[in-house]
Formats: sequence, structure tokens, C-alpha cells
Amino acid sequence: MSKVLIIGAGGQIGSELTYKLREIHGSNNIVASDINCSNLDIVNSGCFEILDAKDYDAIKNCVEKHTIDTIYLMAAMLSATGEKHPMMAWDLNMNSLFHVLNLAKEGFIKKVFWPSSIAVFGPTTPSINTPQHTIMEPTTVYGITKQVGERWCEYYHKQYGVDVRSIRYPGIISWKTLPGGGTTDYAVEIYHKAILDKTYECFLSEETKLPMMFMDDAINATINIMQAPSENIKIRSSYNLAAISFTPKEIFESIRAQIPDFSMTYNPDFRQAIADSWPKSIDDTTARTDWNWKHKYNLELMTKEMISQLEKKYASSEKMH
Repeated sequence: MSKVLIIGAGGQIGSELTYKLREIHGSNNIVASDINCSNLDIVNSGCFEILDAKDYDAIKNCVEKHTIDTIYLMAAMLSATGEKHPMMAWDLNMNSLFHVLNLAKEGFIKKVFWPSSIAVFGPTTPSINTPQHTIMEPTTVYGITKQVGERWCEYYHKQYGVDVRSIRYPGIISWKTLPGGGTTDYAVEIYHKAILDKTYECFLSEETKLPMMFMDDAINATINIMQAPSENIKIRSSYNLAAISFTPKEIFESIRAQIPDFSMTYNPDFRQAIADSWPKSIDDTTARTDWNWKHKYNLELMTKEMISQLEKKYASSEKMH
């Protein structure tokens, strides 16, 4: 039975990945860790360690203490936050990856998952059905760290045989956790505002089309790539991953079909330039071929699920008060 360490388990994707892996493997086999213990659900639902992803010795001690053989490195500073703190983003995103790759190279662990992002692409990348292999000239600090990280993952695999696996996440939409400072955050905020305020001011323009994915699909993809036989993983930089692409106007219309009195205005900010540098849609044929990736949620299904779950969540929190 493999023992898994999730670094950055308190974050948006990390927390849901932790719940799912604990469900599959049992909570004793999944060690969650984060820089603080602010996510109490994660802390209280199984083994938890305070861990700084920038501290090699701390990670190594944790690996040895719990006989870890697989690490999911989910700690990162995202696009919008990274633009405000460039050197901090570089330090966290790059050094944490080196620490984990070196632990694998030195034989302390067997397998690594490290997420990349559509932020690796830039304004010179073909924006419709962006191919797996294409021009990558990212314009954000986050995108730069992810592009460099992809190259290091491939290098460590080729040079040292490290079993590292990666996917380029699109924008991720979830009802369980609040977004963590990304450019695609509007697509989560909009559902909360639709229910609570019946109105939303969007920080992107109405025709800004971006690749998105419902959280359940993202978690399934992450687990599927890690469960696939090593010989099926042909790409060791990072796989393109896609599900749905839509504009703020399209998501607004899908919500209004459920909440007819919902209204939306547009006030683009600095995140508009980031969004404009990213693809509108992604070609993920390689992932579908190599390890049989399939998505389940389209925009309509996702909107129904988001609204029903958030309505339940807000109704139960009102009862508590």
C-alpha cells in the first residue's frame, strides 16, 4: 500500500484531492500538509503535518517519518497573486519542485505529481485548440515558473529516471472551496454572488473565452494519471487537459436559466491582460489517447451542480446562525 504526502493540502485543489485520496486509500495512508493549519476540515479528517514547501529538510523528515513513497506537490502561488509578489512566487513555485524532484532522484520517494497550468502559454501561442506541443512564451510570473517547472520535470525523468507526472490545469471551478488568487476565479465567485446578491461585477470582459473544468473532473484526471502504468505516460513535461471553454456571458446565461433575476456587469481589471494572453480552448487528444482521460461535466451540468450545492451550503449556514 503506497503512502502519500500532499504538500499544499489546504488549497483549492489540494483540499479536494486530499478528501478523495483519503476516501480511496483510507485516511491513515494520506498525510496532508500545509504551511499553516487554517483549513480545519483537512487537519481534523486524518494525519496532518505543518510543512513549509520551501524547506527541503522538513519535507525529507516528513517523508522518512511516514514512509512516504508518493508526493503530490500542490503548493503554489497563483497568477494574480504572483504578479503582486514575483520573487516570492518564483521562490515557492521553483524551490518546492526542486526539493521534491531531488527526493525522488535520491530514492526517498518513487512517484511525483506536480501540476502545471494553461498559464505556460502566452499571447504568441495559437489560442484555439492549443496543441500539446506549441509556442510557449508566458507573460506572467506564475506562467514562467510553470513553464520552467515542466522543463525540469522532463529533465529529471530523462536524466535520473524520476517518475514525475503532470497536467496543465485549466481554470478550476468548485463549490467546496473558495478560489486562491487566480485569473479564472470569476467563474467561482459568480455562483456565490448569484445566490447571495443576485448580481455580480465581473473583472473580465463578457467575450473573454477561457478553458475551464469542474473540480470533480480535475480530481479524477489527477488520480487517473497517477494510477496509469508508467509506460502509458509518454509526456513527462505536462499534459494538456481540457473539458469546457466559455465566456463570462455564457456562464451568466447558464446561471440565469436557473436564477432568472440574476444580473451581471463588467469592470475589467489587471486580470484581463492575463486572461487575454491565455488560450481560448485546448486540444488534449494526447491525454485522452495515452491514459484514457475523459471529462464528465459540461457547462449546463456544472451550473446545476454548483447552484444546488451552494444553495444547500448557504441554507445550512443560515440555520447555524
